[in-house]
Amino acid sequence: MVDNSIADHKALVEHGYDRCAGAYAEMRQSKTHESTVTLKDHLDDGAAVLDVGCGAGVPVARDLARSFYVTGVDISGVMIDRARINVPQGIFMHADIMSAEFPPSHFDAVVAYYSIVHLPREEHQALFHRIHQWLKPGGYLMATVGMKGQATYTNEDFFGVKMIWSNYGLSDYMVMLDKVGFNILAVSIVGHGYGQEHQMSPERHPLLFAQKRT
Repeated sequence: MVDNSIADHKALVEHGYDRCAGAYAEMRQSKTHESTVTLKDHLDDGAAVLDVGCGAGVPVARDLARSFYVTGVDISGVMIDRARINVPQGIFMHADIMSAEFPPSHFDAVVAYYSIVHLPREEHQALFHRIHQWLKPGGYLMATVGMKGQATYTNEDFFGVKMIWSNYGLSDYMVMLDKVGFNILAVSIVGHGYGQEHQMSPERHPLLFAQKRT
């Protein structure tokens, strides 16, 4: 039985991004964060990479697709339509990541930039477990998470729509990943993912780089 509160939460995210896709895409920075260089240094050309919450595919999927086979998943169908145009060599799926299905030990790496915090936090550990199953032994996870725990919080004017987030604190995520079977390789702090030319409030997001234990 589906929890109505979780279903409503996800519907808000899906419909919100469907409606604000154009405005959001204009604000996203065009250059991928330097952390993807770290990921590239750990992967061979042609590796299989999953982008969780890929949005319109820019900049992350587009950058990674130059060297790797990229699969992107997003809950917004409008975003996925844009991703297929922006990154024609990628494979993109319109789906809730908690219902997406992939073979075990399929991916060499999984990235999730600014997306996990849109899931109800009650699902975060289960998501990490799914990612762990999808990764090959020794595979990598690069993901932004929350700094401080907040069950839910909303913005009534997120690029013109209402949007919702939900997250635990950094220390909680460190424990979760260890329990699921990851070694934390590095923790850094990144800002928002918008272009520097846009005046946005400062943000601080922990970026976790982890490896599936063999």
